[in-house]
Amino acid sequence: QEQLVESGGGLVQAGGSLRLSCAASGRTFSIYGMGWFRQAPGKEREFVAAIRWSGGSTYYADSVKGRFTISRDNAKNTVYLQMNSLKPEDTAVYYCAAKVSGGSVYYTYNYNGWGQGTQVTVSS
Repeated sequence: QEQLVESGGGLVQAGGSLRLSCAASGRTFSIYGMGWFRQAPGKEREFVAAIRWSGGSTYYADSVKGRFTISRDNAKNTVYLQMNSLKPEDTAVYYCAAKVSGGSVYYTYNYNGWGQGTQVTVSS
C-alpha cells in the first residue's frame, strides 16, 4: 500500500500563493493517478485536481481552474499543487490521494490511499 505525506500548507492572505507537496512511498509502482481534495468545516470533501501518473493528463474543479496547477515528479514520486490567487473560500484541509486503477478521478471512492491532510487558511 502507498503512504502519502502532504506538506506546504499554511496561512496566506487573499491573492497570495502556496504550493502543496505530496510524497508517496511504498507500492508507488501501482499508482495510476493522484488527486487533491479539500474539506472545509461542515462541508463534504470535494475534488480539487488530479493527474494521471502516466501521460500527465490533468483535471480541475471549475472553482480552481486557471488558479491552481497540479504537476508531478515521477522520479520523486511526488505530486504538487501550486495555488495562486487564493481566496478565503479556498480555506480547507487539503488531502492528497492515490488511485491504483482507472475510473473517474472526481470521486473519493475511486481512491485507495489518503494522506493525513494539510491546513490551508486564506485570510481576507
